[in-house]
Amino acid sequence: MELPLISRARVHASRIAYQDAQSSTTYAELLSRSAQIASGLLGARADLAEARVALLVAPGALYTAAQWGIWRAGGIKLPICLSATEAEWEYALSDAEVSTVLADAANAPRIAGLCSRMGIALRVAEELTADAKAMPEIGLERRAMILHTSGTTSKPKGVVTTHDNIAAQIRSLVQAWEWTEQDRIPMFLPLHHIHGIINILGCAQWSGACVEAFGRFDLERVLSRVSAQAYTLFMAVPTIYVKLISALQQADEAQRESVVAGFRAMRLMVSGSAALPASVHEAWTRLTGQELLERYGMTEIGMALSNLYRGERRPGAVGAPLPGVEVRLKAENGPVIEGEDEPGEIQVRGPGVFAAYWNRPQASAESFEEGWFRSGDMAVRERGYYRIMGRLSVDILKSGGYKLSALEIEAVLLEHPQIAECAVIGLPDDTWGEAVTAVVVLRAGRLELPALREWCRDRLSVYKIPQRLKVVEALPRNAMGKVTKPAVKALF
Repeated sequence: MELPLISRARVHASRIAYQDAQSSTTYAELLSRSAQIASGLLGARADLAEARVALLVAPGALYTAAQWGIWRAGGIKLPICLSATEAEWEYALSDAEVSTVLADAANAPRIAGLCSRMGIALRVAEELTADAKAMPEIGLERRAMILHTSGTTSKPKGVVTTHDNIAAQIRSLVQAWEWTEQDRIPMFLPLHHIHGIINILGCAQWSGACVEAFGRFDLERVLSRVSAQAYTLFMAVPTIYVKLISALQQADEAQRESVVAGFRAMRLMVSGSAALPASVHEAWTRLTGQELLERYGMTEIGMALSNLYRGERRPGAVGAPLPGVEVRLKAENGPVIEGEDEPGEIQVRGPGVFAAYWNRPQASAESFEEGWFRSGDMAVRERGYYRIMGRLSVDILKSGGYKLSALEIEAVLLEHPQIAECAVIGLPDDTWGEAVTAVVVLRAGRLELPALREWCRDRLSVYKIPQRLKVVEALPRNAMGKVTKPAVKALF
């Protein structure tokens, strides 16, 4: 049996898979190059038999050829962050028990010393040019990828997904967001997270669409290509939309009109990987006429919830279950919540849900309840759509007998004219249990707690108003732009 993404690529063999100002690559060329890489990885072996191969390759055609090469040879792909520290690389390689690192020529020298010290083979992707040989038969139940969780609440865990899981995640989004071979999308997100790997590359390559890869988010280059109406889809994280709003507001009228026309011409714009403040959603619509589509997912499950492609895109909400995905809310005291307006833990079931954490049987067992994955995220269902309240561990504050959503308080604070970014946490307090604490980045000037509390009085219930305030130059974030709440707490 041939892997689903490989079969889909054969259907689109003559179409352009990657294109930039210098070159283009067809799906047929990706298939040929991936066969060479697979053969080079196999050597005299018939099957890698789920050996872990870490991938350290910059975004672009070589990344996809290398990914497919690992899979076609029977290996498990572990994508690692291009900008990570050596200590972070060492943790990922050790945790996944990696046998080989497959790097591009630019990145191989950076990891060569670590590979030597750890006794791991280092292969350079550009040098794997062996003649294609017979590929092993790979069943859909075969493990395909290990993605480490973002580590925003604990040590990163390796999430193991099968080829069947990956295909199910892609099919769901292709159907819901109506991907076609005519689509064109930029790719500037890190390729060691599910957002870039599945939502962008996976869906594009399943559909025969064209990707333009950027090494990183380059504001000027991206806006130039948007002005040229190069894209039909656009996917980014909230911090990028904030940067785009700022750039548009500062641009001269002619430039702004050209860029706005490019955004307006797109058929779909998506925000994900972190909560999108309603104020940002509304500001983007005012500027461009585009209503951002917000969705919800996790490394363990792919995407589970989405605002409708053809229907309401409600600010502050993440929509309804995607095709093939079942979602329920479970109250803290046990029962499944059938009605609306009552918060509970999001639990998910479906073919896209992961198999297990790598080498963590206890954590795997604790993450499931009656076959449902326990997300650890709290949400409430309102008029058919889910609204995320935050992580049970860090975003649900218990203060004065109330359970408070840090995300709800953050969304209000972002409306303050002086606050550019913020994170709300709970700090131990003898009186309140947890004191609502705001850590903010200011646009300009000074902000004192009494003035902030006064501003909040007409916007938040008294028990939600911050009791502590800290002004910082920048919030600690991970590679996907998510604020790391443990690091925020460490500021105190």
